[in-house]
Amino acid sequence: MLILDDLLIRPFVSLLDILHTMALDRTYDTSAIRDELKENQLLYEIGERPEAEYRRRKQELERKLSMAEEIQEQMRDRIQVKR
Repeated sequence: MLILDDLLIRPFVSLLDILHTMALDRTYDTSAIRDELKENQLLYEIGERPEAEYRRRKQELERKLSMAEEIQEQMRDRIQVKR
């Protein structure tokens, strides 16, 4: 039974883990969020974004970046524990 588990179930679980990690990495891409922050700043500076919208979007992106950094850190810790 253990050999069968190793041959059939373990690869499937490993694949799901890899897909989950890839999805989290893409969803919480800190460099993309930083780019959005820069774009928001630029649009405000050239006058294409009102100050109220700029501030609202900036707060939203900063919260998103903070969460993304936290999740990225958890993913790094999780990978280190597995090794």
